[in-house]
Amino acid sequence: MRDMMWIYAASILLLSEVWSMDQGPNQNFTSVNTSASYPKGFVVRHLTFNLGSEANLTCSNKTWNETIFVTWTLTLKNKNKICRIAFTPGDTSDYCNDGKSLQNTSRGQSYLHIPNFSNDDVGDYRCESVYNGGVDVYMMHVNITVPPTISMWLEHKDNKMVAVCRAAGGKPAANISWSHAGNSSSVETNSHGFLTVESRLELPEGMDTENLSCVVRHQYWEEKRSIKLPKAGYVPRLFIIGGVVIIVLLAGVLFFIHQKLILLRRCKKSVTSPSKPPPTEDVEEVEPYASYVQRVNSIYNSSADLFT
Repeated sequence: MRDMMWIYAASILLLSEVWSMDQGPNQNFTSVNTSASYPKGFVVRHLTFNLGSEANLTCSNKTWNETIFVTWTLTLKNKNKICRIAFTPGDTSDYCNDGKSLQNTSRGQSYLHIPNFSNDDVGDYRCESVYNGGVDVYMMHVNITVPPTISMWLEHKDNKMVAVCRAAGGKPAANISWSHAGNSSSVETNSHGFLTVESRLELPEGMDTENLSCVVRHQYWEEKRSIKLPKAGYVPRLFIIGGVVIIVLLAGVLFFIHQKLILLRRCKKSVTSPSKPPPTEDVEEVEPYASYVQRVNSIYNSSADLFT
């Protein structure tokens, strides 16, 4: 009986290999359903996990002791690749190497654990669990929920005041409404699967915008989020810090330039200054000495004339 089970399990794996190669890494498996082309007990599930959460996928309620082997085949959309994680008694093979792991509950039931669920984990997860007495095959379409970043501001258009509310980078798209009724319009854009919704509300002339707010609802949040316009004269802390940094940098540059100018001026003076003039004799000291010598010479000459 056990040999027959191994033959049956091998045939299941062979079908899985052929099926995986036929589909390719970009195939969407939404068309897969329970039919005669798949083993009895084939189940399709659609699962969604929040960004950053822990995800646990289960494809059988059998315990480790009852299980012959378990194979997970992952088609990850963002990575555009297929990888496998398999378990047989006493051995686990991991060809994904991205943090996913096979674990078991306190009752010994096997499940695939995904820590810190991200957009890279979105894709199709196929599980085959062969146990004593049968086989379970699951196809799980796994998606992610990402909260949007919301912002609000005022614009002038055609001499009218327009309030703009944006919910950016969400998955799925957010829903935006206004606290005040009026003529509004919404535009949705898609960037690599992340959706941005922008709603514009035309404001009547002279309207007080202090109590105006936009309301954003999203699947990620349990409750709606509300945002108002920044108060007049309000300057975000980031701008204040940036301004202080710029002022400090400018002061440092100006001080450096000032020091350089002083140094250049000193160098210029040392190069252009004239050489030291030769010392001059003191005229007052030289003139008396010369008159003395002249008197001595005249006396000497007079004495010489007497003896001659």
